[in-house]
Amino acid sequence: MPTGRTLRLVSLVVLVGWLVLPLIPLGIWSVARGWRFPDLLPLTLTFDAWRYALSPTSGVLQSLGVTTAIALAATTLAILIGVPAGRALGLHRFAGKRLVELLILAPAIVPGIAVVFGLHEVFLALRLAGTIPGVILVHLIPTLPYMILVMAGIFARFDTALEDQARSLGATRAQVFRHVTLPAILPGILVGGLFAFLISWSQYILTLVIGGGRVQTLPLLLFSFATSGRNDVTGAITLIYVLPGLLILALGARHLTGRGPTITAGGRL
Repeated sequence: MPTGRTLRLVSLVVLVGWLVLPLIPLGIWSVARGWRFPDLLPLTLTFDAWRYALSPTSGVLQSLGVTTAIALAATTLAILIGVPAGRALGLHRFAGKRLVELLILAPAIVPGIAVVFGLHEVFLALRLAGTIPGVILVHLIPTLPYMILVMAGIFARFDTALEDQARSLGATRAQVFRHVTLPAILPGILVGGLFAFLISWSQYILTLVIGGGRVQTLPLLLFSFATSGRNDVTGAITLIYVLPGLLILALGARHLTGRGPTITAGGRL
């Protein structure tokens, strides 16, 4: 019988293979010139695609910066809204709670293209269409449900008696949040923020419609090169595109496994 360690090792190998194997052809394409069937490997290798992708004239680095800034801003807003909303859903019972939960889940259920075309007129009226702030706000539609639901699950297991004890000992609201609440909910914030960042990072339709082509993010640029037949540049941009996501996923893996700290009435576990 295989041991638990063996099963974990096999699972890790399968997971790494699942993530890495699709990137191998892209990596070959990024240094290939004239890779055609039935050749197993390209006849000529060149780094021209990488030199072009990393040059200022390609727009890749600029789009990378814009994509990162939008994803970070959308994640920050999702955290600021999701933490108090998740606390309300996780700790309190109130009339219409199920309806509120359904409304929160609605953006994840309704096709994004239907939602964004309905909002386009609103963003035009508010003069947010074609702007980075408008794209950031529209990215909250798919990111907020994940952030709120993650935080609701965290707060559902949170013991508010610890906050009461801290306040009875003279702690201010800020001190209670910093020393009691934040350590308990931090794993949830990290996990929810991870999902929010990756979802915002990968948005195409929402960015295309609200950005109107003026806000050039990496997914839009990638699609443009992919449809133009530039397989070498597409491979290079794709590897640049997926690298931050893989890095963040690796950094957040510890919290995704549920090994983060939890505070209960009996103390930290």
